[in-house]
Amino acid sequence: MKRFLILLTVLSCTIGISAQPAKRRTTPASTKTTAAKQTAAEKKADRAALMFPTSAEMPEDVVWRRDIYRQLDLMKDANAPLYYPVEPHGKEQNLFTYLFRLFVSGRIKGYRSTDDGGESFEDKDRLAVKDLLKDQRIAFTEEGGKINVEDSDIPSAFVKRFYLKESSFFDQRSATYKTRVTALCPVILEDSEFETLEEGDEPSPVSARPLFWVKYDDVASYLSRLPVMASNFNNVTNMTVDDFFTLNRYEGKIYKTNNMQGRLLADYAKTDSAMTKEQKRIEQQLKDFEENIWHSPKDSLDSIAAQQAVDDKKVSRRKKKEALSDTRRSKASAAAANKRDKSESSGSSAPRVSARRQRR
Repeated sequence: MKRFLILLTVLSCTIGISAQPAKRRTTPASTKTTAAKQTAAEKKADRAALMFPTSAEMPEDVVWRRDIYRQLDLMKDANAPLYYPVEPHGKEQNLFTYLFRLFVSGRIKGYRSTDDGGESFEDKDRLAVKDLLKDQRIAFTEEGGKINVEDSDIPSAFVKRFYLKESSFFDQRSATYKTRVTALCPVILEDSEFETLEEGDEPSPVSARPLFWVKYDDVASYLSRLPVMASNFNNVTNMTVDDFFTLNRYEGKIYKTNNMQGRLLADYAKTDSAMTKEQKRIEQQLKDFEENIWHSPKDSLDSIAAQQAVDDKKVSRRKKKEALSDTRRSKASAAAANKRDKSESSGSSAPRVSARRQRR
């Protein structure tokens, strides 16, 4: 009986030890802390995406797509909601300050800009926060591995331009044509301090430095929480930055398109007039595609047949008018000839009478 009790006690201890989770026995405390932080960050990002849903992502298997790069001048009224307030006022801040804080805190990823003003979202082109701050000479402090930048040191006043990549595409599954923003890049503009200006001239920016590119899908849930004032007349902030981009409320000139040669517009449009003409041509191409995409082949054939019928009617009317004119002309000619013949015949048959006075 004693042996049986001892054996039962040993067996219960063995089962209790083996029932413990493997991670609890082998995972160090530091690893558990790091994993907990990563899980908390992922849950926070997922919670933000759920609380502030954005528009659906662009499908990868669309039948037609065209990528356009625009530069947004934040000094224009249409883009002003992205620039003001220049300095944060409480919870109010502009787009660059908001993105900069998200990037410095590590909640979004930033990527280097290419030499042609494009983007590269490969891991090798990902920017480190310290590298960006040092390259742009932005003062910062670091405490406990956390980087902090004061509001006065954020160069939001100099970010007067944004590069924007948009994709116009036709989704065959929903039969819809859409244009959505896919990437953003803040750009610092610096005026020349040694530029010689004549009377009436304005200083031109001589330095444009793209800071970092971000994927729009990575920041969309955050932009859904950033309100903006969309009108000078109605001061109610009833729109977010995500709404602003989703509704295509921005205005920007095209400086690049995705093409086989990888050329910028400036590479072949050398003058201002040529650049404006090329930009208008690309805009018209997009507009024409959107208008013509809804015409099915049957509609096209019907429209051709209808136009052909109209043309045939016009030809028939023209022929009738010509035939009527020819008939009238021939009748008039025949009448004139008949009248001429009658006058000639009457003149030749009538005797000529002459009176001769007789002398006495």
